[in-house]
Amino acid sequence: MSNLPLNVVILAAGKGTRMHSNLPKVLHEVAGLPMLAHVVECAKQLSADRIVVVHGHGAETVRATIQDTSLHWALQAQQHGTGHAVQQAMPEIMPGGSTLVLFGDVPLIRPETCRALLKKAEKGLALLTVIKHEPKGYGRIVRGFDGHVTAIVEEKDADQEQRAIQEVNSGIMAMPTDLLAGWLSALRNDNAQGEYYLTDIVALAVAQGVRVITEAAEDEWEVAGVNSKIDLSDVERQYQRHAARRLMQQGVTLRDPARFDQRGVMKAGRDVEIDVGCIFEGLVEIGSHVSIGPYCVIRNAKIADGTRIAAYSHIEDAVVGADCRIGPYARLRPGTELSAEAHIGNFVEIKNSKIDHGSKVNHLSYIGDSDVGKQVNVGAGTITCNYDGANKHRTVIGDRAFIGSDSQLVAPVTVEAGATIGAGSTITRDAPAEALTLSRAKQITIAGWKRPLKKKS
Repeated sequence: MSNLPLNVVILAAGKGTRMHSNLPKVLHEVAGLPMLAHVVECAKQLSADRIVVVHGHGAETVRATIQDTSLHWALQAQQHGTGHAVQQAMPEIMPGGSTLVLFGDVPLIRPETCRALLKKAEKGLALLTVIKHEPKGYGRIVRGFDGHVTAIVEEKDADQEQRAIQEVNSGIMAMPTDLLAGWLSALRNDNAQGEYYLTDIVALAVAQGVRVITEAAEDEWEVAGVNSKIDLSDVERQYQRHAARRLMQQGVTLRDPARFDQRGVMKAGRDVEIDVGCIFEGLVEIGSHVSIGPYCVIRNAKIADGTRIAAYSHIEDAVVGADCRIGPYARLRPGTELSAEAHIGNFVEIKNSKIDHGSKVNHLSYIGDSDVGKQVNVGAGTITCNYDGANKHRTVIGDRAFIGSDSQLVAPVTVEAGATIGAGSTITRDAPAEALTLSRAKQITIAGWKRPLKKKS
C-alpha cells in the first residue's frame, strides 16, 4: 500500500423509510452493534488517516450514539444523492493519496476486501462489484467490447438490455483523491431521480482516459445493504453464520450453528462445547474443555478451563475460575469472581463478590458485596443483606464456614473461619470462629388454635 494519505468516507445520511422506524437506519443493530459501528471498525482496521462520516437524517442521534473522537463528521442536510453526499465530505478529506467510499448500511464489508480494492485504486478508479442472479435494484456494470468498464447505469435509468446484466455495482469504490475532487465538481443531476449519482464518475473517468478497474467481492453477503427489517434479519443471520463457522473451524462444537449468536469478540480454547440458544456479548474469553448448556447469556466474561455452565445461566462482567460448576438458572452479576472449583447452583445470584476455592452456594441464595473464603458451604435461601437503604456494605465469610439454610447476614458483618450459622438465623453481629451462632425466636405451640376458614359467598 502507498504511504500517501488514505481517506475513508462513510455515507450514513439516509433516513431508511422502508425500515418503518424513528431510529436512523445506520443505527439499527447487527450482532449487538449499530451497522455504522461495524463499518467504522472496518475503516480503522485499514489504518485510515482520516475517516469522514457523512450524516444527515437523525444527525444528532447518530453522533451521540457513535461517540468516537477520531471521526470527522460532514452534514448532508438535504439528501440529493450519493455524489452530493461525497461532495459534503470533501472539505474534511486530506488531499493526495486515495479515498475509499463505504456505506453505513453495508455492515459486513471486510477489511481484506477493501485492501484489495485500494491496491487496484493505485492504478485508477476501482469498483467493487458482485454477480447477482437477481440484480433488481442495483446499478449495472456496463462494459465495452474489450471488456473494460464504460459506465454504471442505475436500474431506473437502464434499458431492457442493461437490466439483464448480472454484474452489479456494490457502491463501494476507491480512487485517487485528487481525481475524485475533479469528478465531483463535474457531476450533473439530469436523470430520472434528479440526483447526483456518485456512479456517474465512471463515465467521467472513461472520458478522461483514466483506467476503471473492478474487484469482485468474494461473497455476495459481504456487500449486502440493509433497506428493510427483512434485510436486517438476513444480514444478522449471515453474520452469525459466519461467526459460527469461524468458531467451528477453531475446534468449538456448536450443537446447532443456526441457534448461536455472537455479539462482540469471542475467544475459545480447545474442546469447547456450546449448546443451542446461547448469546455471547462484548468480550468473552473461554478456556479449554468448557461446556455451556442451552440458552445461556454470557457478556464480558472470562471462563477458565474445565468449567461447566448449565442451562439458562446469565454471566455478566465476571471472572470464573477453572473447574467451576454453575447453574442451571444461575446469575453472576458484574464484579463476581469465582476461584477454582466453586459451585454456584440453581437460582443463585452473585453480585460484586469473591467466592474462593471450592466454596459452594448451591440453592436459591443471594450473595452480594461479599468476600467468601475457601471451602465455605452456603445453605439454601441465604441472603447477604448488603443495602441499608442508602449505602452498600460488605459481608466477610471466612474459610470453612457453614451457613445454615434460610439465614440472613446483615452487613457489615463477618463470619469468621470455621464458624457455623444455624439455619434460620438473622446475623447482625460478627460470628466467632469455630463456634455455632444462632439467632432464633423461642418456638412455642398454641393449643386450640384453628386455621381461618374461607367465608361463604
